[in-house]
This record gives sequence, C-alpha cells and structure tokens, in this order.
Amino acid sequence: MDFKNSGKLKAVTFSYDDAVVQDVQLIELLNKYGLKCTFNLNSGFLGGSNFLDRVGKRICHYKIKAEDVKYVYEGHEVAVHTVTHPLLTEISDSDIIYQVEEDRKRLEELVGYDIVGMAYPCGRANKHVANVIRDNTAVKYCRTIQSTHNFDEQKNLYLFDPSVYHLDFDNMMDLGKQFVESKPEKPQIFYIWGHAFEMDYDSKNWVKLEEFFELIANHDDICYCTNKEALL
Repeated sequence: MDFKNSGKLKAVTFSYDDAVVQDVQLIELLNKYGLKCTFNLNSGFLGGSNFLDRVGKRICHYKIKAEDVKYVYEGHEVAVHTVTHPLLTEISDSDIIYQVEEDRKRLEELVGYDIVGMAYPCGRANKHVANVIRDNTAVKYCRTIQSTHNFDEQKNLYLFDPSVYHLDFDNMMDLGKQFVESKPEKPQIFYIWGHAFEMDYDSKNWVKLEEFFELIANHDDICYCTNKEALL
C-alpha cells in the first residue's frame, strides 16, 4: 500500500541487499507476517556461487538465478544495487551512470516493471555521487547504511539513511516498541536494512528476527510497504 495515500502516519519498510539464496527464507518470514521489503540486486552476479569469511565462519553467499528473480521476489520490490558492486565514490561519473542504469535496465527486463530505487554498494556515497544519479538516471531514491535510530522524514531521498541495521537487535527491538506505541502527529518511517546471509552468522539470528516481526506486524495504524511505497 502507498504510504502517502494510506491515511496512516506510520510506515514500516525493509531493505535487503545482494540477492542471496537466504532471501527465500527471509521472504517466507516476511510473508508470514504481512511485511514488505525491497531487495537490491547486482544483475552481474546473479546465479553466482561463493562463500564469505565472516565471524570465523564460511557463510554461503550463493546468488538467486536471473530466471528466478521475478518469482522469488514477487509481492516485494526489486531495486538497483549496481551491476558489479563497485564503490561509487571511487569511479568516474560515466561508470557510475553505467553501473546504475545498466543494472536497472537488466532488472526491469527480469521483473517486468519500472525500477526506481537503489541501495549504495557498501553504503558508500556522497553528495556528488547522489547528484550524478539524480541527474542522469531513472532512480528516484538511494539508501545508505548510516543508521539514524529515528523515524523522521528526510529531505534528500538520494542520501536516505535507514533507521537501524537488522543485526543491531537490541536497538531494533527498542525502536520497534517505541514505534508501535507512538502516536505521531506527522509521518514517521521505520526503515530496517541488512543482508539475509548475515542471519547465518548465528543460529539465533532467525529467531530474533522473527521476534521483531511479531512485535512490529499486525497493527492497524501502521502501513507495511516497500521502500518505493514508503518514500515516493
């Protein structure tokens, strides 16, 4: 549901990166609780298979196949994460435009609808990069990884900061309780971001995430929406 036309003053939205196979389990949980998410995909890596060394473990970082993207992410939003995940602050303007627009076009072919959102690779961005994207691409909002720990509206949607990182469980739960109990007089957006593969760092992570979903879901005064529906 579109937040601005929902008649509500509170919105919850999620954003996950990299198109990893763990997204399938995440989507099952999101759907169970009626929550919406935006998934930011690197079209150049779809179908890839590799592992990451994290927290002293080998973590699966296999990617969703291109032909499965439309089916896997049905009911949620697919958005840009660039073709090959470069740090946009370290490449030329023309390369920034290519990485963003080529990713957007490839993903649009897979899902069959207009793509207007984006998450910066590694969250790396500045005003110059944001302005290049604003002035030369069809993207209308871009997410960083700098947590605000609040729900306030933001003026610059090309440098949009999330509320909290999903592995920051204590803060996420505290913010969730605050959000559920709040009676705002102006629009508030609770925006959570992360990577689904990070759930595999600890077997308790999936349990903790579901506890948060149980807390935040099924409130009549909250609009549950994708990033596009929340921000635009």
